[in-house]
Amino acid sequence: MKFRTKLFLIAGLTIFLQQFTNAQTNQNNQFLQKVGALDSLYSKTLKETRKIYVQLPADYKPDENIKYPVVFVLDGEVFLPTVNDVLKYYSGGFTPEMVIVGISNDKNRMRDLTTSKVTEMYGSPFNHKNGEAVNFSKFIEIELIPFVENKYPVTNFRTLIGHSYGGLFTIYSLIHQPELFSNYLAIDPSLDWDNQKLLNEAQDILSSNDYNGKSLFMSLGGQLNMQDSKITIDNVMQDKSDFTLFPRSNIAFADIVKQNNKNGLFFDWKYYPKDLHGTIAFPSIMDGLISVFQWYHMENTDKINSFDTPKEELFGIIKYREKKLKENFGYSKPPYPEELLNMSGYMNMDMGQMKKAKMYFEFGIEFYPNSANSYDSMADYYERNGDNDNALKFVTKAYEISNDDYYKERIEALKKKINMI
Repeated sequence: MKFRTKLFLIAGLTIFLQQFTNAQTNQNNQFLQKVGALDSLYSKTLKETRKIYVQLPADYKPDENIKYPVVFVLDGEVFLPTVNDVLKYYSGGFTPEMVIVGISNDKNRMRDLTTSKVTEMYGSPFNHKNGEAVNFSKFIEIELIPFVENKYPVTNFRTLIGHSYGGLFTIYSLIHQPELFSNYLAIDPSLDWDNQKLLNEAQDILSSNDYNGKSLFMSLGGQLNMQDSKITIDNVMQDKSDFTLFPRSNIAFADIVKQNNKNGLFFDWKYYPKDLHGTIAFPSIMDGLISVFQWYHMENTDKINSFDTPKEELFGIIKYREKKLKENFGYSKPPYPEELLNMSGYMNMDMGQMKKAKMYFEFGIEFYPNSANSYDSMADYYERNGDNDNALKFVTKAYEISNDDYYKERIEALKKKINMI
């Protein structure tokens, strides 16, 4: 299907395409936006029904059989919309499109997310249910992940996001079950829990385990001591009061990770001096996803932008990105969106750079072999160059895939052109 423009440079195509997709709205909807479809499953481990919220990528098409990385979000009813907003703006050039699974923790939150049992806190009796993270982790591993993989279009490349107690659980998962997730975002994690017990466990594990291919982003909010404004990020570790145990635990864990940097774990830590515990999630989700997917960021956009870049160099850039994504995901994935390859082909064709145009259309077919539009674009290329026989061949393939009357009519038009010659 033809797509012609000379007004946009390729550097802006990803942003353009993403925002164009996001701008599509159903005018019959009563609300501007609905995010996260409710689903549920019964957990034999937890002996209760658990709610989840699932958001598929905006351009998901069931008939194309495309699977996506998946991000699991603790406290999903709170944070799934934020993750969705971040992916709307950054997926394509900075992060991959992903299926979002928000795990509801509106009930038994402390029970599920805390990592060891305590009976007192800060010298006072503590009677709330707590310390059953091992069961919640078992639920995620043997029940939730298989449920999601069987029902939704996801791969085994997983990201976990948690805030506060959810951040504590995220660190616990990294330490005790690192095979479950590839990326971990621990937002202002409550690592002070049970007198920093998880820190002591982490010391030996981080020094001996192999974390190649794993990434951790951690954040710390600016409220270091609610009673003393003189406490800053520069002197908080010298304070020994209970009021600074929370930030000191965060910084101490970050130091442990840095000391064991030979284990292969990618680590990024960020302090947000102007954010409180309740506001830090928003910037942390944005920065964290961009950080753990830094290997996904588009490269060589200046060369792609330039119409002077030789075809051979562009070919190498595309194949390099294909290889890089496969190495990080662990499976093959198209290096660029179909729309970007398609648009690049038409732009080069309009500029008279036919060899580059053909290359982009060929990549479109290679990476999206089930797309009728990819074959139709190649047909445009051949028709533009007076090769109606090959144009007919590719339009016929598009029709076989889609059974769309548009392609049927085009087949008839090409046959007439061929018979007239």
